[in-house]
Amino acid sequence: MKRYLPFMIVAVVAIATLGSGAMLYRAKLPHPLTIPEDKSVSGKGDAESMHIRGNADAPVTLEEFGDFQCPPCGSISSFLDELVKEYDPHLRIIFRNFPLSIHEHARDAAVAAEAAGLQGRFWEMHDVLYREQATWSKADNTRELFESYAGMIGLNRDQFKKDVEGEKARARVDSDEERANSLGVKITPDLFINDSQIGLAAKTPEGIRGAIDAALKEKSSK
Repeated sequence: MKRYLPFMIVAVVAIATLGSGAMLYRAKLPHPLTIPEDKSVSGKGDAESMHIRGNADAPVTLEEFGDFQCPPCGSISSFLDELVKEYDPHLRIIFRNFPLSIHEHARDAAVAAEAAGLQGRFWEMHDVLYREQATWSKADNTRELFESYAGMIGLNRDQFKKDVEGEKARARVDSDEERANSLGVKITPDLFINDSQIGLAAKTPEGIRGAIDAALKEKSSK
């Protein structure tokens, strides 16, 4: 027995270390964020200053913080569009720009989308940017590509060029970033349903639908 005692001690220490490590890992997992009441988006009053897809007065709001150069954002964008149609008229999606510094062209893309929005074509540019993400993300001439996309979706290209250089489009991106930072958003895509953040593990089609269904049920019970 004494012969194996040192090995038993090492094993016990190793198990204890693994156990404490697992506890620390769980402790470091971020808790889902909740949007404070004073920062919650309302219905009609905010409609002009937000990019809304779906029924503007829908009882359930999915607020997305996205980056146009983020591959997962591109992957989820078409699914979110499907959700709006699937849950119509009970769901609206609000898109917020949150270009990450690790993506070289993300902020320019966000400004391009907002410049398109000044001509009433935000969602058209949103869709093109995600569809063509693999092309412009690796290009040196992103400005030329964005201008070609502007023409593709029927924008006045001269006005688009002015708006890309102007203050309004950039101010809109800044405003979205400020909101994201004030809420503690760190990653993209980050999704909130009726002010409650969807956890990382729930960012699946089933998880997102489940959160929407739960929010609809909660609304109907009030």
